Amino acid sequence: MSAARRARWPWVLLILAVVLATLVVAAELVARAVVPGVVRSVVIDQLDLPSDQQMHVEASGLLLPQLAVGRLDELHLTSDRVTIGGVTGSADVTATGVPLQGGALDRAHGTVAIEADQFLALVEPSDLPVEGIEFQEPDVTVSGTVEVFGLALPLGLTVTPGADGGELLLTPVSASVAGELLDLQELSDRFGGLGRELVETRRICIADQLPAGITLTGLRIEGTRAVADIAADGRIAVDPALLENGTC
Repeated sequence: MSAARRARWPWVLLILAVVLATLVVAAELVARAVVPGVVRSVVIDQLDLPSDQQMHVEASGLLLPQLAVGRLDELHLTSDRVTIGGVTGSADVTATGVPLQGGALDRAHGTVAIEADQFLALVEPSDLPVEGIEFQEPDVTVSGTVEVFGLALPLGLTVTPGADGGELLLTPVSASVAGELLDLQELSDRFGGLGRELVETRRICIADQLPAGITLTGLRIEGTRAVADIAADGRIAVDPALLENGTC
C-alpha cells in the first residue's frame, strides 16, 4: 500500500464510523417514534378504551438492543383521564419486562388518582349513611343522616382511607352529630349500638369495579384527590379473564 493510501485509510475508517453512528442514532430515533404508538394501540385494544384515548407512552433505555432481544426493559404510561373497570381518573403506570412477541409482563404497578365523586361511588356499597363526601388530607369526611330515638340527625364521620388485601379500608377517627363534635369513645358511649357500629373500621370490596388482574395495594388522600396504588398480575397481558371485572 502506498504512503498516500495509508494516509487516507484512517480518514476512511473515521467516515465509516461517523456514518454508522449516524445510522444507529437515526434507527434509535425511529424506534422511539414508532414503539410508543404501537404500545398505545395494544393497550387501547386490550383494555377496550376509546380509539382517541389520550395516553403518553415512554420507553426507558436504548431501544435497539431491547428490540433485538424482543423485550422492553421498562414502559411508562400516563393519562390524565382514563376509565379502568368502573373507576375513572388519571393514571400513571410502569411496566417492566414487556415481551414484544406476546407473553406475561415481569411486573406492572402504578397509581390512579380519582376525584371525590368517584371515591363516593366506591364507598356507597358500605353500610354508612353516605350522601356527601369531602377530602381533608389525610382524611375523608362522609356526611349523611342517622335516625336516633326517632329523630333524623345529620352525621359527619371522618375516616382515614387505606387498603388491605385488595379491599378499601375506612378507619373512623372522629364524628359530628347534629353539629356536635365527638371523639370515637363519646360516639360509642352516647349512641349505644349505633355508636359502636359507626366506630368500626369498614372493609369495602371493590374487586367488582376493577379488572381481575389489578389489585388495590394502597389508598391515600392528596389534596383534592384520592390516590390509589395498584399492582397488576403480569399475566394480564395474555389472559383475557384478567381484563374482566373481578367479583366480590
